[in-house]
This record gives sequence, structure tokens and C-alpha cells, in this order.
Amino acid sequence: MEIYKDLLIAEVRRRLFVENIPRLKKCLGELSEEEIWYRPNEHSNSVGNLVLHLCGNVRQWLIAGLGGHPDTRQRQTEFDERGPVPTQKLIALLDQLQKDAEKTLNEISLQQILSPVKVQGFQETGLSLLIHVVEHFSYHAGQVTYFVKWRKDKDMGYYRGQNLDATS
Repeated sequence: MEIYKDLLIAEVRRRLFVENIPRLKKCLGELSEEEIWYRPNEHSNSVGNLVLHLCGNVRQWLIAGLGGHPDTRQRQTEFDERGPVPTQKLIALLDQLQKDAEKTLNEISLQQILSPVKVQGFQETGLSLLIHVVEHFSYHAGQVTYFVKWRKDKDMGYYRGQNLDATS
């Protein structure tokens, strides 16, 4: 069973730290601070809000929920921020998030993955927390990528050099 835990944690690391955090940083590097904090309407979030939201979510669900650290999240403040928070500060938040999440992932036991955990009022398991963190992060990273492509008319090149038409 330990091998399955290791495979799961390796995949979580790949999706968060090899794919999504670098993609967010690349997107932030393409935008001005004004663009990072642009909101098309009051029912939409800015790129900056989404970065803050992702940091809050991973801290609450993974670092606190699964890792047992205190949950100090104030979720609404992630959306209330109007910026501009400097781009370098957002990148520093992502760097610190990765460091803290890596530490938590290094310490997770198989029992924690299988055990029930209550986060944000939801009764989950450690496994469902890990799946939630990856899918939630990917979802919002996709929104940020879409915004950059829309704003800059630019291919982000995430799969440059790979044959995506390969069938095997």
C-alpha cells in the first residue's frame, strides 16, 4: 500500500509543482499589474484574486487539513483584495506555498490519506483532499491561462516540443 501512497504524492507534486505553479508564474510574467488586477465585472475575479485564492485553498485543505497545521484562512479576503499587490509578491507567495506544501507532502502517512478529515465544513478523506487540491488548482490555473491568451493573443507554449497528436 505504501507504494500507492508514494505514487499518489508524486502525481500531486507533478501537477502542482511541475505544471501549475510554473504556469501561473509564466502567466503573471506576461501581465502588467493593472492586468493582474483587472476584473471584467463584479461577479468575476482578477488573476491576482485567483492567485491569492489558490494559496488560501492549498493552505487550508492540504497544509492545515491534511498536515494538521492551524487553519487561519480568511477566504473572503482573497476575493475582496483589489490590489495592486506587486507581481513579485504574488510570485513569492507561490514560492512559499510550494515550500510549505512540499513539507506537508513529505510528512503525509498512508493513514492520513485514508482517514476522515473535516475541512471548510466538508467531511472528506485525505485522498479526497489531495484530489480536490489538484483539480481546484488546475481549474483556476486554466482560468488564468485563458485570461492571458485572451488579453495577449498568445500561445503559452505549455506543450511546445511535444507531439500532442501521438496515439501511443
